[in-house]
Amino acid sequence: MVSGKKILIVGGGIGGMAAAIRLAELGGAVTLIDLDPDWRVYGAGITITGPTLRAYKRLGLIDEIEAQGAITNGSVIYDHDGTLLHEMDEPVLEEGLPATGGIMRPVLHRIMQARVKTLGIAVRLGLSVSALANRDEQDGGGVDVTFTDGGTGHFDLVVGADSVYSGVRRLAFPHMDEAQPTGQACWRISIDCPPGFTKGEFYLGHDHPAGITRCSGDKVYMWMLTPHIHRDEHYSDEELFVMLKERLGDFGGNIGWIRDTMTREDWINYRPLAAALQPKPWYVGNIVLLGDAVHATTPHLASGAGMAVESALVLAEELDRADSIADGLLAYQERRFDRCRDVVETSVTVGRMQLEGGSAEEVGTMIGDALHRLAEEY
Repeated sequence: MVSGKKILIVGGGIGGMAAAIRLAELGGAVTLIDLDPDWRVYGAGITITGPTLRAYKRLGLIDEIEAQGAITNGSVIYDHDGTLLHEMDEPVLEEGLPATGGIMRPVLHRIMQARVKTLGIAVRLGLSVSALANRDEQDGGGVDVTFTDGGTGHFDLVVGADSVYSGVRRLAFPHMDEAQPTGQACWRISIDCPPGFTKGEFYLGHDHPAGITRCSGDKVYMWMLTPHIHRDEHYSDEELFVMLKERLGDFGGNIGWIRDTMTREDWINYRPLAAALQPKPWYVGNIVLLGDAVHATTPHLASGAGMAVESALVLAEELDRADSIADGLLAYQERRFDRCRDVVETSVTVGRMQLEGGSAEEVGTMIGDALHRLAEEY
């Protein structure tokens, strides 16, 4: 049910591009649209766990990620003062597949954008959808689409991969709600690699858990989770610099090195966290959701990107072997729901434990157990 079908992907982020790539490889006539006229992405690096690396390998992009990102052979957990607690047990999922790694988010997007262009996928930018209407089977089925520029089109399938703020979800899924704030926020800073840094590092046992991921040969990004401070206006760059430096005050190890080395030229981002596992059904007629639009998670398991790519691969696989689009969408939903629920619920629980002062051992065990579950086939 893919070859020759007209498919519209709404959202040109990680999930949308992954779906576009795989569905086009299976013979779908794919159109990808994104609201940003320049198809940009902002942000620091992202951690790529073993399950995410496996998903990118199956998407055919692992070689580019290894070449342009950074692959490491594991992670280490420290107390916030830099005292070694233990090595994180990160299972190797396949022979020759690294355990973990990282990459700058803009670099990852450029890798995926290049594959989209190589496949000849039609890309339209500065555009989204303003209306969606499923046709009855007696009228030929499919979805009538009205675009935000006033244009229209008809597609056999519409995939909403348009972020946690999904417009497709608002238009076609009235039983779903917006993602809910978790009470935490995430700080990120991109900076030069600390001397001797070789593995990913987690710093726990503090009100503000933090960590470091290598993203290239000479760059890392550091993250820190804090209770979210509500205010109406955005923080200035100067405020972000001062506040982050203060919050890193009693950290040791490489976090302390970053605190003492960071400058106002280093890119800093502050983002409140929100999460939601949307209730079934994840599809209505021939309209379906994936990625943050339907299973938005927090960064505690470093699995948001991995879950989006997995969902894209499963959607394509189930559609390709189904006798009808409806059968394929149902199989996709049932195959993904419990796995995505595990990621979202575990991540939110870890965040709540951190806000409530849970011990480093408890938090580390919960994260390690979840990574072992994610190591299982999806």
